[in-house]
Amino acid sequence: MDNRILGLHHITAIANNAQRNYDFYTHVLGLRMVKKTVNFDDPSTYHFYYGNEEGAPGTILTFFPWEGIGRGKNGVGMATEIGYSVPIGSLDNWVGRFREFGVSIGEQAERFGEMYLPFTDPDGLNIVLIQHSDERPAWETGDIKQDIATQGFHSVTLSLHTIEATANVLTDIFGYTLQAQEGNRYRFITDAISTASIVDLLEEPKGAIGKNAAGTNHHVAFRVANEVIQMEFREKILSKGLQITPKIDRDYFFSLYFREPGGVLFEIATDNPGFTVDEPIQELGSHLKLPKQYESSRARIEKTLPILASQ
Repeated sequence: MDNRILGLHHITAIANNAQRNYDFYTHVLGLRMVKKTVNFDDPSTYHFYYGNEEGAPGTILTFFPWEGIGRGKNGVGMATEIGYSVPIGSLDNWVGRFREFGVSIGEQAERFGEMYLPFTDPDGLNIVLIQHSDERPAWETGDIKQDIATQGFHSVTLSLHTIEATANVLTDIFGYTLQAQEGNRYRFITDAISTASIVDLLEEPKGAIGKNAAGTNHHVAFRVANEVIQMEFREKILSKGLQITPKIDRDYFFSLYFREPGGVLFEIATDNPGFTVDEPIQELGSHLKLPKQYESSRARIEKTLPILASQ
């Protein structure tokens, strides 16, 4: 396996209501719930992981559904848009589906030669479906089949007052290169992997600072194959004068966190051990899985968490 950053691992966002979030992402968007657990720092809050069948890195969107937290505000110093790959020719089908479910959508448009459809989730989170040649197998539901289903991340967009320092992290540490520019949008890409490989930097010198709450992204996680490579990146980041956490065991991957110079919280996450470490693949997301430090408090935690009704 390549000892470089392998594109995006996961993206974590904030929601206002667990049931509404679950209904939208599993039923309307058609993702699989691959893990239902709790926030490591706040076990009274769920942590949902959505992705493809096995929860492959590069397909995982996670949420902290803090009940009643209220609407956040996108702004500079944040990841402000998530891009999903969908099959070429599928956007009209998504327009019809989103209209059926009352989803707020924008107009289809073209960016860097690819057609895309913007929409927002029930909390206002900005997502785009991008027509892109992608061979990853999608998770199918009863009414969302392979010919339209999302195949995982295409890209993520970061909004910044100035892109230079963040771009240097991407190029000098992570091994990305500047591929193209359209207006104030700069596209960076890694050739270490062919999917979930794009980071767009949006330069907004007069942009307002965002507010992290429902409908905003909490952090962006980049992928490495294992802990050995992860710790090599930790040394690289420290050598650039940036502060970074020690390695943290998140049960399904190991994590490092640092805030890049533009203000966005970055994570470096490992492929190992994966989501089948505590559930077989056919049962992923079916059970409430607790970090081992909270297992002794399961009864209390289950009473605190909102009841989640499946579709």
